[in-house]
Amino acid sequence: MKEWVIKNKLYFIGAVVGAIGGFFWWKLVGCNNGQCMISSKPLNSMLYFAFLGTLVFSLFKSNNN
Repeated sequence: MKEWVIKNKLYFIGAVVGAIGGFFWWKLVGCNNGQCMISSKPLNSMLYFAFLGTLVFSLFKSNNN
């Protein structure tokens, strides 16, 4: 398990950075009327941006094993 976490640490870092970014997006931009699916609630925004952060950080992972 420890080896798997170390091997995929870049994904975890991307998820954490994305979740923090999602929280700040909700806090600073947000949605006034609650109609926005992503930015109406902090959990939705954090999960969405955590997923995006994981995808972006996965671009920097090398294919060498």
